[in-house]
Amino acid sequence: MSTNSIKLLVSDVHSGLAELVAKRLGMKLTPSELKRDSTGEVQFSIGESVRDEDIFIVCQIGSGEVNDRVLELLIMINACKTASARRITVVLPNFPYARQDRKDKSRAPITAKLMADMLTTAGCDHVITMDLHASQIQGFFDIPVDNLYAEPSVVSYIREKINYKDAIIISPDAGGAKRAAGLADRLDLNFALIHKERARANEVSKMVLVGDVTNKICIIVDDMADTCGTLAKAAEVLLDNGAQSVIAIVTHGILSGNAIPNISKSKLDRVVCTNTVPFSEEAKACSKLDTIDVSAVLAESIRRLHNGESISYLFKNAPL
Repeated sequence: MSTNSIKLLVSDVHSGLAELVAKRLGMKLTPSELKRDSTGEVQFSIGESVRDEDIFIVCQIGSGEVNDRVLELLIMINACKTASARRITVVLPNFPYARQDRKDKSRAPITAKLMADMLTTAGCDHVITMDLHASQIQGFFDIPVDNLYAEPSVVSYIREKINYKDAIIISPDAGGAKRAAGLADRLDLNFALIHKERARANEVSKMVLVGDVTNKICIIVDDMADTCGTLAKAAEVLLDNGAQSVIAIVTHGILSGNAIPNISKSKLDRVVCTNTVPFSEEAKACSKLDTIDVSAVLAESIRRLHNGESISYLFKNAPL
């Protein structure tokens, strides 16, 4: 593959995933510098010419300073735009504000739409993301959006690391039933559902299991894990209903707040996350956490997009 007209950019703070992607593509990251002055304002510069180049900006956004990361990304996009880049593609595996995709109450903003507008205004021409919380977010953009899926990588992990013949796929809520059913079909397994009743936002008051998990390895699948309180409670419900063990697999391990203590104290055997979100030092030290590397999927999507090839192959297949 020729990479002469590709430039791969990343802010220094979040270079882990980008370095893996660059290694897969057999290229080096484009030199750049991102820093803050004494007032806290972001200063960014690119170390070489990007005129008429195909630019890919890899950006990992997790918990903590989300708004700072978003502003850094917008500044990087605009820097490439004003430097006459031919096309600017943002590789944003964990799309920020994805859960604010609709008006769930009066006078509430649709912040995911605002994110789409800001990226486009800054100069973004294309977005590559993974497992959007709500797929309709693709319609918020006036530019192409490729929503990749972690499912093929998750299927490979389950086949290699879990005795899945004795397993059952669990959806932690009704909204994830389609995801769980699709994964269960790929593995030829049954699936069950946990119905959540919430007393208030981010607080689950009651969980009801729909399905039989007796003597089964329960694999809970979800698109993101935040404080992990729901996963911990789900594990207790499943074990109380006769489950053999409980493993959680999530695409975006945001792991904010008391997530790590919640995981450590929980009855979960393992919590598996993809590397779309960078782990904190506390998370790296947690023995119950495991990682699925999706850099191969992102690298192959970049290669295919640059060469004008179809990306739909990656929806069902994980590259080697």
